[in-house]
Amino acid sequence: MITKNKIKAKSAIRKITGHISFGEMLQAHRQSQELNQITIAEMIGISKQDLCNIEKGRKLVSVERAIAFADALGMPKKTFAKYALQDQLYKAGIKGEVVIKEVA
Repeated sequence: MITKNKIKAKSAIRKITGHISFGEMLQAHRQSQELNQITIAEMIGISKQDLCNIEKGRKLVSVERAIAFADALGMPKKTFAKYALQDQLYKAGIKGEVVIKEVA
């Protein structure tokens, strides 16, 4: 459950950092694990150049591909899907936040 404090914290962070792309999120994960681009690229089944292009925002990732990356890295699928969708909306000029909710 998201509390009001969490929502306020997310808003405050966005005001400071602005839009966080899928590539920036992936790069932050890679760096937090102290892995180089070659290692992560091999883990998710792409070339180092493709990974570089994704991290720099020159290449967008589909939701399906983002989920495959999450599986390969043992990360939450919803988080990766959210950032991939957010990038697509951002590129289309739509400002807002993607929220993925559980449904029955």
